[in-house]
Amino acid sequence: MKYLMWLLKAAIFFTLFAFALNNQQDATVHFFFGTQWRAPLVLVVLAAFSMGVVAGVLGMVPRWWKHRSAARKHQAPAVNSTAAATPTPPPPSPSLDANEPPHGI
Repeated sequence: MKYLMWLLKAAIFFTLFAFALNNQQDATVHFFFGTQWRAPLVLVVLAAFSMGVVAGVLGMVPRWWKHRSAARKHQAPAVNSTAAATPTPPPPSPSLDANEPPHGI
C-alpha cells in the first residue's frame, strides 16, 4: 500500500510538471484601471488556484471556530463528571464457542 501511494504521488507530480512545461507562454491578466500582469500561464493558473484555496479556508474559519467551541463546551462537563466518578471495570467479552463460527462469515 505504501508503494502504491508513492506511485500515485509520483504520477500526480509528473502530470503537474508536464502541465507546467506545456504552459510556459506568457499570459496577460488585465486588472482594473488599466493595470496588467504579464507572467507565464502556469503561474497565473497557480495564483488563481492559491487564491481560491485561501478564500475557501477563510470562508470555513468561522464554522471551524463554532464547532471547536461547541466541542469544548460538551467536553468540559464530561471531564469533570468522570473525575468525580469511580472507575468501573469493562464488561466481560463474550466467549466464542468452538463449534459456532463468528458472526459475519
